Amino acid sequence: MANAPSGFFLTIEGGEGAGKTTAVDFIKHWMSDRQLAFTETREPGGTQVAEELRALLLGHHGEPLSDITELLMMFAARSQNLFHNILPGLEAGEIVLCDRFTDATYAYQGGGRGLNTQPVETLENLVQGALRPDMTILLDVDPEIGMARAKGRSGELDRIEQEKMDFFIRVRNAYLERARQFPEQFEVIDAGQSLEGVQKQLLDVLERRLGAR
Repeated sequence: MANAPSGFFLTIEGGEGAGKTTAVDFIKHWMSDRQLAFTETREPGGTQVAEELRALLLGHHGEPLSDITELLMMFAARSQNLFHNILPGLEAGEIVLCDRFTDATYAYQGGGRGLNTQPVETLENLVQGALRPDMTILLDVDPEIGMARAKGRSGELDRIEQEKMDFFIRVRNAYLERARQFPEQFEVIDAGQSLEGVQKQLLDVLERRLGAR
């Protein structure tokens, strides 16, 4: 598996309360204004089966999920999303905009849960082959600020959002380590700024990386 030559795989990453939904909407409007063809999806989710897995992953159960069960379910949902949305979009020459991808697994299951990265790498290669994002926008925010935002939203916190603060600190550190390891892939945005400040950073990145399309 490899990136389609004319497609562009753009992923959005960040911890809880980083503002991914707002950033995705901004990016969609930017692409629509320039009449760029794109496919939007999310993880876990994006297909009927993957959304059912998402509900199991994020819902509250009397039966706790083991860390390995959580990891396998994440990649099962990812496999469906790749098959139905990501690969067809890339093969059609579109920009594929995905809210979270495998870097989230390294951050949450690797960093947050403390799983060894070897099984993550094994599943990554099994499920997606050589496919990696062309660009990842990482919305970086202090977990204290992010969780305050998440708790301020309406609705109950999901199973993962209810983790303790040290979990989210490990998630953030793992994300930043991924960005240091793969500087050609990652664009780190300071998501602790005002909405206007975040959108200015996003605009600069989009114009620089996608303006020529």
